Formats: sequence, C-alpha cells, structure tokens
Amino acid sequence: MRHVYWIGGGSGAGKSTIARRLADRHGWRLYATDDVMVDHARRTTAEEAPFLHAFMAMDMDERWVGRSPETMLETFHWFRGEAFDLIIEDLARLPAGTPVVVEGFRLLPHLVEPLLPGPGHAVWLLPTPEFRRFAFTSRATPEGGFTRRTGDPARAEHNVAVRDALFTERLREETARLGLPAITVDGSMTADELAGRVGDVFRL
Repeated sequence: MRHVYWIGGGSGAGKSTIARRLADRHGWRLYATDDVMVDHARRTTAEEAPFLHAFMAMDMDERWVGRSPETMLETFHWFRGEAFDLIIEDLARLPAGTPVVVEGFRLLPHLVEPLLPGPGHAVWLLPTPEFRRFAFTSRATPEGGFTRRTGDPARAEHNVAVRDALFTERLREETARLGLPAITVDGSMTADELAGRVGDVFRL
C-alpha cells in the first residue's frame, strides 16, 4: 500500500482537519474511518467482533455510566482492532493510482505498522487532555453530545475523557515501542503548522 498515508491518534487531536487539508492540497483521496463505522458494524458477526456486538447490545448507561474508564478502554471494540480488516478491504477496492490519506482513532500502531512500505507513510497525533477538552468544548452544540442521552451526563463525560486519555497514553507507548512518528498536540501549533509537521513526516 505505497499509495496510502495514515493519520491515527487520540480523539480531538485534529486528525480529520489535517487529513482534509492534505487531501485538498495534494489532490488525494480521503478515507475517514469514523464515516464507515456503522457500515463496518453491519458487516461483522458476533463471532468476528465479539466486543463490538456486546457494545451494540448495551444501553447508553451500560456503555458510558456504569463501567469504569479502565474497563471501557479494555473492552471498546475499535480500540481492540475489531473490523480493522474491513478498512483494508475498503482501501483495496480504491484505485491505486491516486494517493489516499486514511484518518481515525481506529488506526492502531501495531495494526498499521506491518502495512507500511517504509518511513514517511504514517503518523499519530496525540492530544494532551487539556487540548482534547478544548477541542470538544469548541465543537459543542446546544443539543449536547451523545453523553446527554445517558442518565448521568457528567459521569459519562468524565468516564469518556479518562478513557480517551488512557487510550492516548497507550498510543504514545506503542508508537515509541515500534519507532513510529508521533506528534503531541497541545495547542501550541496552528492547524497550518500542524499540517506542515505532518507533511514533513510524509516527506511532501
């Protein structure tokens, strides 16, 4: 997959923004893994993706209120790489003549690393907890997010924030262990500067 470039990382790091900028700037195709989650869930069986199907069977409080952030981290299907093979199937169907930038938190370093043709094809954006909080606050709508559909939105928001911080630290450790590029996102760079850093990693 020499024509594929990967931008993984934690929630709120700006993956979508940077991927769109690079796709627009260079005429690349954009593949957002968030956009295909519902389709991928439909394409799996409980045997193939047990954590995903267990999650689908839960109500909102079971998902986000009644479990510890640590349990949420360990049992969240996308964090375990379930249905990652469907991302590969989708990419294999795309024309190989046009570069593709793939973005999303589902891009776990240990799953992407074997697919890399060499350096310069993948990077992970790692938000600090403060930047993640700022990013989600700036995106907020009057209706609120999915946590508003729980019986205890404040606890749900806390659980998700702690879970996501734990996930980001896991990504930090895994990218370091595998020798893969990672960029800490703390608000000290503008979106253009961050896009430039990612472009440097991709040797553009």
